[in-house]
Amino acid sequence: MMPQPPPAPSAWRRIQTAWGLPDLAGKGRFVTANLIDSLGNGLVVAFTVVFFVKTTSLSLVAVGAALTVGQLLVLPFPLFIGRLLDKYGPRTVVAAGNWISVAGFIGFLFSHAAWQIVLWQFVVQLGSTAFWMGNSPLTVLVARGVERARWFGFVRALRNVGVGFGGAASAVALSIGTVAGLRAVMVINVVTFAVAGWLVFTLRGADTSEAAGAGPAEPKPADPEQAAGETTGQPSGGYRTVLKDTRYLRLVATNISFVFSSTVITVLLAVYAVDDLDVGAWIVGVFVVLNAAMVALLQTLASRWIEARRPVTVLVLALLFNAAAFVVFGTLLVLPGWAVIAGLLIAMVLYTVAEMLGSPPTSELSVVMAPEHLRGRYLGVYQLSWSVGGAVAPALLTALLEGGAALPWVFLTAISVLAVPLVLGLDRRPAATSEAAPAGDVAPKEQLDGDPVG
Repeated sequence: MMPQPPPAPSAWRRIQTAWGLPDLAGKGRFVTANLIDSLGNGLVVAFTVVFFVKTTSLSLVAVGAALTVGQLLVLPFPLFIGRLLDKYGPRTVVAAGNWISVAGFIGFLFSHAAWQIVLWQFVVQLGSTAFWMGNSPLTVLVARGVERARWFGFVRALRNVGVGFGGAASAVALSIGTVAGLRAVMVINVVTFAVAGWLVFTLRGADTSEAAGAGPAEPKPADPEQAAGETTGQPSGGYRTVLKDTRYLRLVATNISFVFSSTVITVLLAVYAVDDLDVGAWIVGVFVVLNAAMVALLQTLASRWIEARRPVTVLVLALLFNAAAFVVFGTLLVLPGWAVIAGLLIAMVLYTVAEMLGSPPTSELSVVMAPEHLRGRYLGVYQLSWSVGGAVAPALLTALLEGGAALPWVFLTAISVLAVPLVLGLDRRPAATSEAAPAGDVAPKEQLDGDPVG
């Protein structure tokens, strides 16, 4: 008897494949939780300062200072969260991150003094840090070894869509302007983040019909001795092991370049365009929308292209596109007025392409380059590149802009180009582990819900 041909893919699956979307079947809880978090972050980013100005007697400056202090207090905590990731696994940490943010939003509702804003901003940011540190390994778990680049690209696109809609909803709420309306938005955030935490925490038995070898599953919680490497044959020392891993530290250093680049829109673009290029603020708004729309619509297609190529090749391209964008931004200073708008458009397209190319491979490599039993600690160090870079970038870039309009673009171009040698060879396995599969590609004998497979 002739073997039966496999069934033809459904129309929806053909659409998913064409647009670079991963297979979403059975992943609704994970997708919904990410969308809720993105919507909530969109609300918070555009909403928090005005919320406290309207609901407290504090000045704008005092509110801004309190929020900044609260965020700075979180800087050392990725290292602690990394230990929790190794002990409890990403699903628990992501759910806990959502619920910690819920506690912070509830605290926002009852904050009237600056110290209260500092405290609850710290709590909200701690929850957000836990969510994003756990979400990358959880994405690897959900992908189960296939379509990983697509999954990271999809999560990135989902975040842009959520932040955009959240920001729009926030603008509507702010236009109403009543204190009751502002409090209602915060209550909605409380409810939705609580639901997102529940969705992640109950994310059980995904792909249970597949063999255990289908791909990575949730890392098995490591006991303290194993985490220290005393029973696994891995180098001992916890964070000392991470700091000795020069390949991973090169990835962290490379990511700092991307972190600085990611702040261009929020820190530099508006003041540079308005004050130095004499461009209307509304035009800047148009280019910001263009950036968000390109990522939302094209990120999954970019991920489809990325998955067929080496991560290092893609990262080099992303760094070079960033460098090209910053060169164009800087040269706008010497262009006539009629050419500035066209130059801004070219620079923004180059910048957005770099963003779409750089995000999936850096997120994926941050997980799969880490040995499984220390993955949380590795991600703790990786997260520091975001935390420290995000804190330093606004002060440094604005100081450079004050010293000369071209200086921040020279600096950003330089760190993008200098990061290229750091990337080369990152996806090669060290000689000592050349006979073993790369971290993250070995299927642990555990399913998503933590029940042993056998």
